[in-house]
Amino acid sequence: MKGLVLAGTASGVGKTVATLAALRAFEAAGRTVQPAKAGPDFIDPSHHARVAGRPSRTLDPWLQGPGGLRRNYARGEGDVCVIEGMMGLYDGDAASTAGVAAALDLPVVLVVDASAGMESVAATALGFAAYADRTPHDLDVAGVIAQKAHGGRHEDGIREALPDGLDYCGRVPPREDLEVPDRHLGLRMAEEAPLDDAALDAAAEALRTDRLLDLAREPTPRAEATSDAGVRDAAASRGDGDPPRIAVADDAAFRFVYPATRERLAERATVVPFAPAAGDDLPLCDGVYLPGGYPELHAAALAEGPALDSVADAAAEGTPVLGECGGLMALAETLTTVEGDAHEMAGVLPASVEMRERYQGLDHVELRARTETLTAGAGDRLRGHEFHYSAADIADDARFAFDVERGTGIDGDREGLVEHRTLGTYCHVHAASGAFDAFLDEVER
Repeated sequence: MKGLVLAGTASGVGKTVATLAALRAFEAAGRTVQPAKAGPDFIDPSHHARVAGRPSRTLDPWLQGPGGLRRNYARGEGDVCVIEGMMGLYDGDAASTAGVAAALDLPVVLVVDASAGMESVAATALGFAAYADRTPHDLDVAGVIAQKAHGGRHEDGIREALPDGLDYCGRVPPREDLEVPDRHLGLRMAEEAPLDDAALDAAAEALRTDRLLDLAREPTPRAEATSDAGVRDAAASRGDGDPPRIAVADDAAFRFVYPATRERLAERATVVPFAPAAGDDLPLCDGVYLPGGYPELHAAALAEGPALDSVADAAAEGTPVLGECGGLMALAETLTTVEGDAHEMAGVLPASVEMRERYQGLDHVELRARTETLTAGAGDRLRGHEFHYSAADIADDARFAFDVERGTGIDGDREGLVEHRTLGTYCHVHAASGAFDAFLDEVER
């Protein structure tokens, strides 16, 4: 599958809109397009999936390792893959967009804010291309998309100023209906704030699809291990009897799940989705997964519904329960919103969670397991990502699963609250880490 990377000069320059326009443009050209996202992100991929009609692949060398990243790319389906970068091209020491492009040896098309520039757009792009020589990455910055550029003289001036080796790949027109509203944790999800289809069609028509297709190329094959570290082969999974039933919360409160995680769970278990915020009770299951999301926006509904009480009962009976970020918050005793409203949660974990106005953790994370736990063996390292606006007040006698090697942690240098066979952590992990295989192994015991 050919591919290219749409990278920004910084956060907020319009990478997501440019990516959606490129997806629509390739579709209009009769291509089957596969979206992907560099770095740990659940929100932008929801917009990708709406436009492309298929899940967006997560590509992150920190979470997956270079080999896992390439295998995840290869699991995509289509003629061409459009990868949206994270932050600016070179930002993010653990897993920058530049690192993703280099791992796949794919060309970079730079998205530059042209709202108040013309020749300076070319100068910016040239500087980003030249800066590659100062990094360990062998990068091919091959083209430019002018974000918020008018047609006519504005567009002509940008195109004519670009030096040889930097192709003009079109523009995204400056339209208010091409803005995705945001909130804490980033943009709003696609289900809440989809872009206007007519506006997206106009943006797609302003791109030079032919140049983007000419620049796209297949990743360079590389020798690598045959499987991700810690991930069991499907053939080694449970072979006798029925597969375990894993209840996965899936609604407006719990929606941050990587596609590879859904795939891995489905390979080894029967996945039973349920919607706690919509009033669903916990279905019959052998294990429970509460992913991240926005429980703070649905705290009243969660407190009034039957699911959290059922999760508490299941946890007390020894059912393995894994909660990530929003899932941790739902497993706590109480959740207090920024308005000061306190709501009772499942009460499984000895902590009270309070929302804050500013983010409390934002980083790639590395943890070391203190003992055998739901997602790792004693002494194992586990990599993930954290991004949360809440803080936890933890009981003095709380038990912790991990020491923090990198990241904020739920309690400074400690992470992962443990009670019964339940684990709650602020850390989101990817299936390539082996964490979900460890979880399923525990469920099968």
